Amino acid sequence: MPARRAELVRPSRARRLLLVLLALVLVAAAGVTTVVLVNSGSESPPPGLSVFAVPEPVLPDLAVPEPVLADDAGNEPIPDPAALAAILAPTLADPRLGGRLLASVVDVVDGQVLFEASGAQSGTPASNAKLLTAFAALSTLDPGDRLSTSVVAGSTAGEIVLVGGGDATLSRTAPSLSYPGAPTVADLAQQVLGNADTEITGIVVDSSLYTGPSISPLWRTGDAPSTYAAPVTATMVDGGRISPGSRSRSGTPALDAGAALAAALGRPDLPVVAGLAPPEAALLALVESAPISRLVETMLALSDNVLAESLARHVALARGQSADFTGGAIAVTDAVAAAGLDTTGLTVVDGSGLSADNAVPPRLLTDLLRAVAAEDGNLDLVAISSGLPVAGYDGTLVDRYEGGPTVGAGSVRAKSGTLDGVNTLAGYVVTAEGRVLAFALIADQLPPGGQLIGGEPVLDAFAGVLASCGCR
Repeated sequence: MPARRAELVRPSRARRLLLVLLALVLVAAAGVTTVVLVNSGSESPPPGLSVFAVPEPVLPDLAVPEPVLADDAGNEPIPDPAALAAILAPTLADPRLGGRLLASVVDVVDGQVLFEASGAQSGTPASNAKLLTAFAALSTLDPGDRLSTSVVAGSTAGEIVLVGGGDATLSRTAPSLSYPGAPTVADLAQQVLGNADTEITGIVVDSSLYTGPSISPLWRTGDAPSTYAAPVTATMVDGGRISPGSRSRSGTPALDAGAALAAALGRPDLPVVAGLAPPEAALLALVESAPISRLVETMLALSDNVLAESLARHVALARGQSADFTGGAIAVTDAVAAAGLDTTGLTVVDGSGLSADNAVPPRLLTDLLRAVAAEDGNLDLVAISSGLPVAGYDGTLVDRYEGGPTVGAGSVRAKSGTLDGVNTLAGYVVTAEGRVLAFALIADQLPPGGQLIGGEPVLDAFAGVLASCGCR
């Protein structure tokens, strides 16, 4: 990886909070119409939404924006812990939680603990584990770095080798139907045709960047391939989907990538096999992903398990660990600890949160969210807050607060999580008086036989209480 930037412009407290939550506040205040990002991760997308091409964004050059918040931002009234506990009591007693809710609520500016329910006790995070992966990726890798996919000459005449660099977003279509800014197989094919000096007779797919099993032994049977996960390989197209825009993932994503290249070359009949690129092979083509920061945003917004596992492996490589489930888990844990966060009670076994063996205290998640928003913190981490869905408007929270109280819609920006018996929610909320809070909720003992998302309305109600709270 290139050397990290030596200097960052540190924004004032007002600017820092602006960078973290400006989009949320604008949505809450103006009720703006947003483009819906259809979830392709573990949480199901709302019915009736169709998958569409993600347009290539036209963005201005990055810069620290001029402040639009008051200079005294962060001086809004803080909810009183006793008053907050009293108003939350009915929510905590809701039987849909199964009698257990782990919770942490803190003030983003000064870190004051405003509410806790076994906040130091570990619970199953489900997709809230992606917050750890995102934090590790942005604090270990340069957010501007990109992942590459290349084609090199093979060991025999006419053979070419598709070399995976861990970019799961490589797309069969232009633009991608799933990932903003994704490179295309067509671009690779055009470069190959321009640089190859012999007729192409076969394609080898080299996915050796990643090691170990492609499916975690700690995942449930049927987790991969499925509609939310695929075997984790260094060479993929469309996040391992069987076809562009599909929700179903393939059991052979690496070979599918080779077949996609063959089709783009106009030779769908070419044989495709797994293998290794020869040493010092001539480069025929190379494409690059969107920046790491964009991949993190997409991973969080859509709860994309494939992207999460890919990012965890790149964190592992950067931190000298093996590019597999074990190495990724060690590297993510090390990155979180290296940032000074208390990892007591933390168990990481994958990058996506698909395994029920992951364990995280909610207090660690609120500490992490505070670090993202810290006045003197790492500005690279802002992609975490910008990637969090806004409740009632986009990503995996697009359908939240429907058919009930809507006080949290537009005021809550958070990552959801869902496994059998587990619903989680962690992120930021703006109170009625403008104070920014970080919260983490883990309900991991939901009543058996209930709906997969049976606890979600309760978690939404909890966040809604925070949003409506003056609580003084």
